[in-house]
Amino acid sequence: MSDLINGKPPTSFWIIAGAALVWNLIGLMIYYMQVTSTPEDLAQYYNEAELAFVTSTPTWATSAYAIAVTAGVLGCLFLLLRKVWAIPMFIISLAGIVVQDIHGFIIADGIGVWGLQGLVLPAIVLIVGIGLVLYSRGAKGKGWIA
Repeated sequence: MSDLINGKPPTSFWIIAGAALVWNLIGLMIYYMQVTSTPEDLAQYYNEAELAFVTSTPTWATSAYAIAVTAGVLGCLFLLLRKVWAIPMFIISLAGIVVQDIHGFIIADGIGVWGLQGLVLPAIVLIVGIGLVLYSRGAKGKGWIA
């Protein structure tokens, strides 16, 4: 039996895709604010160690962040358009998340700077990234995207 009702995905599909778009747009906005802010601007929000961590992030890690949020937004747009291109976009986004986390928590010792509470948001981001890959694959299997 098809999961489509009158040829359309269920309401939950649209709610999940819309919420995911908002989530990724917030991520894109935070990325933009981070890369366009001066160290003086950032000093208002971070202590000395956190500021040093943020301002010393290498270009490749910042690029991974940009790729993660941009591909995430595109993935959500493709999901809302019911296009299968959502799947590779979410996979690219997840790869960007992983690369960014490798830098932040393995190479740069983010736990030493942010403490264990600094793992909460990156863990949520990683879980959402994995969830969007799995959800979009499931949506394809149910015929919601093609």
